[in-house]
Amino acid sequence: MRSAFHLLIVAILLFGGAWPVTKAALAHATPMWFAMGRAGLAALVTAVLLAILGRLRLPKGRDLPSVFALGLLQLGAFFILAHAAIAMVEAGRTAIISAVVTYWLIPLSVLVLGERVPLHRWIAAGLGLAGVAVLAGPWAVDWASADQLVGHVMLVAAALFWSIAIVTTRKWPPPTPVFELLPWCFGLATLLILPFALVLEPAGGIFAPAWPYMLYIGLIVAPIGTWCVIEVGRRLPGAVASVAFLLVPAFGVLVSTLWLHEAIGWDMAVGGALIVVSVILAARR
Repeated sequence: MRSAFHLLIVAILLFGGAWPVTKAALAHATPMWFAMGRAGLAALVTAVLLAILGRLRLPKGRDLPSVFALGLLQLGAFFILAHAAIAMVEAGRTAIISAVVTYWLIPLSVLVLGERVPLHRWIAAGLGLAGVAVLAGPWAVDWASADQLVGHVMLVAAALFWSIAIVTTRKWPPPTPVFELLPWCFGLATLLILPFALVLEPAGGIFAPAWPYMLYIGLIVAPIGTWCVIEVGRRLPGAVASVAFLLVPAFGVLVSTLWLHEAIGWDMAVGGALIVVSVILAARR
């Protein structure tokens, strides 16, 4: 479990800051093309790295459930929904809601995997969700705005797809190391996003000022962060992983506040404290 928490720290640092970076990039890029570029670059860099190491090979038959779940759901569908939503919703709020798998992962782990969740982890999940509610500040959202409503629904759906992918990799664990599957997963995601980019953004693209952000997200955050998140989801019990992932949006809110100057107040301290306490409680055996 200790190694999983080390990977979690890397995921927090990379993914927590990814949405503020993406929000900044979208001033000079359109969401679907940026999402496709992110997935395509990650597919390329992981394939080249594995080829250099002599480990690039086709997935085995028993790898396919994980490849399809990760490629089409955790990467493809998640990227489509989250990148579309960030054009309508603040970066900090996007980081929070898209990463809140708690409300999906715990019940799915119980129903599909038959996991037994101790009482203290249910309490931890409740505290974590309370912290998320404080950070998200739903009272500050104009729910009469169609963009705000649609954006939030898309983020909740994105979290569901992410959770289904995690449960799939736990139900049918791949015999091949997950890092060796990433080129195929990101390749599938790229193919899924492409028609959305062509149909929804025919005049869109990634323009010159956005490319530094694109290279950072596509070459570093996407491959390394995704591998860390997948491994954390596979190695930790569902209840622990779902609560631990709440640290990602908490860090995202902090980065958004410091960099993008998004509004902050008492909610940052209270919400962040609730999430930290929930993670500590969930980590107890």
